[in-house]
Amino acid sequence: MAEAAAFLRARGFAGPFALALVTGTGLGPLADRVEDPVALPYGEIPHFPASGVSGHAGRLVAGRLGGGRVLLFQGRAHAYEHGDAAAMRVPVGVVAALGAPPLLLTNAAGSLLPEAGPGRLALVTDHVNLSGMNPLYGEPSDARFVPMVDAYDPGLRAALKAAAAAGGVPLRDGVYAWFSGPSFETPAEIRMARILGADLVGMSTVPEVILARFFGLRVAALSLVTNYAAGFAAGAPHHDETKRVAAEAAEDVGRLVTALLSGDL
Repeated sequence: MAEAAAFLRARGFAGPFALALVTGTGLGPLADRVEDPVALPYGEIPHFPASGVSGHAGRLVAGRLGGGRVLLFQGRAHAYEHGDAAAMRVPVGVVAALGAPPLLLTNAAGSLLPEAGPGRLALVTDHVNLSGMNPLYGEPSDARFVPMVDAYDPGLRAALKAAAAAGGVPLRDGVYAWFSGPSFETPAEIRMARILGADLVGMSTVPEVILARFFGLRVAALSLVTNYAAGFAAGAPHHDETKRVAAEAAEDVGRLVTALLSGDL
């Protein structure tokens, strides 16, 4: 972690940053909005994990966006790629080492809400971990006992709602359920998730939220609905649909993030 942070500082990635941002499937074009960018592929950064998912460019970008300087992760590594829920431990730790700006996670998600179909944005208020995994397995210190009440920072959520209103972007609340993937969920699993209180389902984000809280970062998450979940409203999700809908709705995410950076975090 320290080696990665030192490497990045020497290559133009020194802070301060107003915001760190992880882009989910299809949302990588947000990096095109960054002014005066400095960029590096993950493969050139010590100890950074590779991301082999189509729709994830696998680059770190620093520059100005809206009213502030941002550190943008263009794609993420997933537990289903590496067999390790802590695949994003070094990147999240680097955020803390480079000044600990607030961390905003984005993802593509399936919806269990009839009124929140493909193309809609949801602000994650809490999560249900259905994967059976945790990124802090093996952590030897008592810091592993991370409290998760208000893990999705109330102040950041309020700022995102204000930014959505200012940017004219419809935004609703939702609880996100993490399934391990990479196969999509079955209709029976979706019925279970709905009973447990989930509004959204996906294969990422939760490990990064736990790691962010472990490192003392303020964190929030946005889900871009790319499909209805399996068996719900005739949903039959597939990855091509996820990428297509996410790309179409990336403009709303860009407007929201730009408005967020124009406000007070």
